[in-house]
Amino acid sequence: MELNVLNIKGKETGRKVKLNAEVFAIEPNDHAIYLDVKSHLANKRQGTHKAKERAEIVGSTRKIKKQKGTGTARAGSIKNPLFKGGGRVFGPTPRDYSQKVNKKVKRLARKSALSIKAKQKAIVVLEDFQMDKPHTKDYLKMLAALGLSDKKSMLVLGDLNKNVYLSSRNLKNSKVVTNSELNTYGISNANHLIISEGAIAELESILNR
Repeated sequence: MELNVLNIKGKETGRKVKLNAEVFAIEPNDHAIYLDVKSHLANKRQGTHKAKERAEIVGSTRKIKKQKGTGTARAGSIKNPLFKGGGRVFGPTPRDYSQKVNKKVKRLARKSALSIKAKQKAIVVLEDFQMDKPHTKDYLKMLAALGLSDKKSMLVLGDLNKNVYLSSRNLKNSKVVTNSELNTYGISNANHLIISEGAIAELESILNR
């Protein structure tokens, strides 16, 4: 599969890039995508939730009322979960939600997600560019020139470019990552994938190890 290389003004540069079929044209494995996305979302959970149970409540140990003759059920402690301010029954406790996914499955999932984007013609190859300083308006102009200003997009760079990253940081529908930060969830969540020309060879190398 060959794609035209575009510049930041959305014009063709006359160069073409051939995408590796082993990365961008495989038969997608939906289950691998599911496992990797589920793991990614689970790993983002903090798991710091906590509710006090009966033994952790600070309160008087005095018997609330006499056991018989009240006409109501017996009650021995103000910490009883049935009372307001009492402990919670089987409340949440801090836990680790992280899930392990094998490297080969992760690699297969990313290849599958990229292949789906390629099949949908939702991949744009952009020539390498630099920004002298962070400027969100310039970044928005580039997205508009590519016809992606109103779509959710992800820009994949070969190396970290701080100015490009800062220019896109406060945009809701745009994200900038490097090859090493690219994950299945990010690929699937974006409507269009913008890959810098210099990042393609390294990306294919990472996913073909």
